[in-house]
Amino acid sequence: MNNQYDVIIIGAGAAGLFCAYNTALRGKRVLVLDHANKVGKKILMSGGGRCNFTNLFTSDEDFTSKNPHFCKSALNQYSPYEFLALVEKHNIEYVEKSAGQLFCKHSSKDILKMLLDECASAAVKIYKKCTIDKIEEDEGFLIKSSCGEFSSASLVIATGGLSIPTLGATGFGYDIAKQFGHKIIETSASLVPFTLTERQLEEMSGMSGVALPVTAQCNVDKQTIKIEDDLLFTHRGLSGPVILKLSAYWQFGTEVEVDFLPTQQIADYIVEQVKSNGDKLFINHLAQLLPKKVAAFICGDEYKDYKIKQLNKSDLEHLENKIHHWKFVPNGTEGYKTAEVTAGGIDTDNISSKTCESKLKNNLYFIGEVLDVTGQLGGYNFQWAWASAWCAANSIR
Repeated sequence: MNNQYDVIIIGAGAAGLFCAYNTALRGKRVLVLDHANKVGKKILMSGGGRCNFTNLFTSDEDFTSKNPHFCKSALNQYSPYEFLALVEKHNIEYVEKSAGQLFCKHSSKDILKMLLDECASAAVKIYKKCTIDKIEEDEGFLIKSSCGEFSSASLVIATGGLSIPTLGATGFGYDIAKQFGHKIIETSASLVPFTLTERQLEEMSGMSGVALPVTAQCNVDKQTIKIEDDLLFTHRGLSGPVILKLSAYWQFGTEVEVDFLPTQQIADYIVEQVKSNGDKLFINHLAQLLPKKVAAFICGDEYKDYKIKQLNKSDLEHLENKIHHWKFVPNGTEGYKTAEVTAGGIDTDNISSKTCESKLKNNLYFIGEVLDVTGQLGGYNFQWAWASAWCAANSIR
């Protein structure tokens, strides 16, 4: 068996597979190594099993990084529409759930099959259940693994981050980066639910499973981050798109503020209702605007028996604050076990933004989530995987 390749890619996820076949299309002999028993596990579970494979409105503003400009070049080189053309080439049906967010109509399996079919047609070799013991430098790279020894002129690291360890996520990519002199920006779970203290959970007893559209915000580095989307109460704390998105910016100990009724001012509503429905209970009025359990949470024991005409100025201020300015400090997050992505990663200062090649070691590339580039919820992280992989694939010498 010939164990010499032009390019070895470590990691058979979205970025790794996409890079593999695009590299092979340029006439390179490509080998992909992955420690898992099945490739593309995160692809399969993403988007609730439907894979939010891109966002048509992707821009650099949808990403966080120590160097916020780093992602611009790759995103400009490979657009969401180019990936969509590949999806359509394979006759994969898709739907646009929210503005720009594209999902498979049927199953995430369609995207994984597309990637594997392209790899097969380009003669990419893929080894699963392959544990890498050592990476050595000779004229190129020598990989010693449980599947044997392999050598290549170029090496691509597409190992992902630490999110969802049950799917096989490890920090191996960071270890490789450090071996070649790269620094790691401190990592943390991102796009992840908030947890609350037992006392906070007791105050919201019975709310688990309730969802509603809200505005949530927090102040980070003297900047107010404000997001509008759905909030979901859970038995551990708070989730839903608005929380997952906010978690990308939130720092431990930072206060979060929620507006349960962002489209209507409760004070104006009360003034209107006093005229014609003043004898009705306020909680019943509120239950017409919000889920009943949320209305009960806001009213509590203090206001559950109040008629709307009984509310005085002080009461209005109290209710307005709880409805439009409910504040809490999360106890933390659910961590990597449920995080969709990992924030932080390989410092991009010594990575070429145009090619994703290391500035410290020729022919060594880092792509996808392993880098300090984190996209927002909504298909942006997949687009980063495709774009960074494409840049590396078309730059390998």
